[in-house]
Formats: sequence, structure tokens, C-alpha cells
Amino acid sequence: MNYTELYSRVVKRSKASAIRELLKVISNPEIISFAGGLPDPDLFPVDEVAQIMHDVIKEHPRESLQYGTTEGQHKFKQELIKLLKETENITVTSDQILAVSASQQALDMAARMFVDPGDAVVTAAPTYLGALQALQVAGADIIGAESDGYGVLPEDLERKLAELQAQGRRCKYVYLVPDFQNPTGTTIPEQRRKEILEIVKKYNTFILEDSPYRQVRFEGTAPTTFYALDKGQGNVITLFTFSKIFVPGFRLGYIIGPADVIRKFVILKQSMDLCTSPLLQLATAEYLRSGKLLAHIQEMIKVYRAKRDLMLKTLAEVMPKNISWTRPEGGLFLWVTLPKHMDATVLLQKAIEHKVAYVAGVDFYPSANVKNDLRLNFSYSTPEQIV
Repeated sequence: MNYTELYSRVVKRSKASAIRELLKVISNPEIISFAGGLPDPDLFPVDEVAQIMHDVIKEHPRESLQYGTTEGQHKFKQELIKLLKETENITVTSDQILAVSASQQALDMAARMFVDPGDAVVTAAPTYLGALQALQVAGADIIGAESDGYGVLPEDLERKLAELQAQGRRCKYVYLVPDFQNPTGTTIPEQRRKEILEIVKKYNTFILEDSPYRQVRFEGTAPTTFYALDKGQGNVITLFTFSKIFVPGFRLGYIIGPADVIRKFVILKQSMDLCTSPLLQLATAEYLRSGKLLAHIQEMIKVYRAKRDLMLKTLAEVMPKNISWTRPEGGLFLWVTLPKHMDATVLLQKAIEHKVAYVAGVDFYPSANVKNDLRLNFSYSTPEQIV
């Protein structure tokens, strides 16, 4: 049977994730991997999770083991409302929140909900590979706006939006990772965020704000989220996840946005997976209720800050003078720029031969036209491996 002739256009334009494919290659425990965006497994709150899972199942068996609502478990959403108010001064109601299977499902749903084949979406260049994948599957025309050490450039973002408008086209949304961006580790300052928000309003579109590990800040003051800066005007939809700040194996996240938009997300999700695991929502709700999450994040910050500092120190000691890299104020990644004549993809093969891996930067660019960058993850490896 020749299935090739039967595949849909969606499948035909789907591409494998360079990171997920690389993780299969480097499963050899002898390889030092700076490739994946993996949290340090030594920091997983194993005993607390085991106890909470036991208690939730014993005390709430009908609720935790049964199908749940597509919108999300009431107890989980109530804890999220409190968390957002406490940590971000964001006020939302239950109908403005949707529980999802981590950020990647949210990215996929956003692309499905807003993008028809050929529609324009503007992102920073470079940007998160998983978002590019979701947009490619949807058939989006992905347009990269230039970035510097402080994130996407407002003037180039406006230039791209103006060009689309001149063509009689409308940008469906602007996708940004404002805090410790994946892959560069850069953070958009607050004044620049305000400029970007005004530009987006001017061109009658919205920001899809992806915030996977905003809380993992090592130093400095966190700029206000785009969602809070928007002050309920409906120009921002924000994605959060517990994968980087709690446990990735739960595959649990949430979307916040205008209630009518969240309702559309709910309808779309009904056809995808009916609901996100009630058991994992209730366990996470209990972890939040206990007040342990913020203490856990502080422990992560301490460990990841030391690993970042060690990687920066070691890079400074061993790298040639014509190599540069970012200095992230938090998160899990930093970005290395090689001389323009070098190809990080070619170099990767040599690196793997020497039992070390990273992710070549070309896959993070919408146009795949820059080849001399690479991403290093510092959260997963041990200090000895980093050196």
C-alpha cells in the first residue's frame, strides 16, 4: 500500500522537530547534551508529587479518575486565578482560562484557530522552534522580524506589519517569547513592550505571548507581562506552562485571554482530546494550594543561576575572541554566535563525534537563512559536564 498518495496537505508540509530528532541521536548516556530544553531531574519534587497523587486519588477518586470538562477542573482554575494575581497582578475569571496539555498544544491550537493556509504571522527572528512547527503545519506564511540583544526590534516589526498592510494583507498575530526567549535567552524591556503593544494595536492584530519560565529569573526586575500591560483591552493572549517550573511529565499548561476567544479554544479542544487529565490538574492544584510551588521555583533559581554562571565563565575562558554569546537574566538557554563563515549544522556533526550536542540555530529562523548560531541549554547538564 502506497500511503504517500493518501497523506493530507497538513502531513505533507509537516516537518520533524530538529530538537526531538536530535534527542533520539544523543540518547547515548556518554554524550553531554546541551540540546534539549530539559529541566534538571534532580530538582523534581518526587516525594511531594507522590504524596499528592496518592491523596488526590484516595480523597477525590470520582473527580480525579473520571473524564473532566474541556475548560479545566474548577479547583485547578481557582488556584491559577490566585497565582496570577499574586505573582503577576493579573486579574482573570474562570471563563478566561483554559487548561491545556502544556504550551505546545496551546501553540498548535492558536495556529489552527487563527491561521488559514497562506495567512501571515509575524515572529521574532530567531524564535521558538515548536511555534514555527505549529505554524508550518497550519500553512502560515511566517515572517521574521529582526531582533537584537533585547528581543524583537519594534521598528522592524512595524516595517513588516506595514508591508503586509500595503499588500492588502493582515497579520493574524505576532508571536513572542518576551522573557528569557527560547532560543536566545533575551528579555524584552518594559518600554519596548509598550512600544510593541501600541504597534500591534495600530495594525489591528494581537500578541500571542508565550511565557514558559518567566518566574525563573536570576537577577534584575521582571518587566510587566504583555497581558498586564494591555489592561484587559483584548490585544494579548498568553500561554503558561508548568513544564519548566514544576514537572514536564505532567504536560500541563493554560491559556488566558478574552472569554469569547477562550470559548472558541474550548470548542476546538473538544475535537482534539476532550479534556486535559483531571488527575494531573487536581494534583497540580493541590501543589499550588500548599504553597510549595514558589519555594520550589526559588530552589530552581539557585541551581540554574549557578549553572548559567559556570557556563558563562567557562565560555569566557575557552572560546576564541571572535565568538559571542548572550547573558540571560534567567530561563534555561543562552545563544552563541560563531563567525559568519561557519555553519553550526556542519559543526554539530563534529561535536557529536566528540560526544557533545547542541541545537544548530538555523532551525529557529522562519526563513532558515542564518547558519552561524547555536543554542546551549545550561539547566540539564551537571556542573562537571558543563566544564
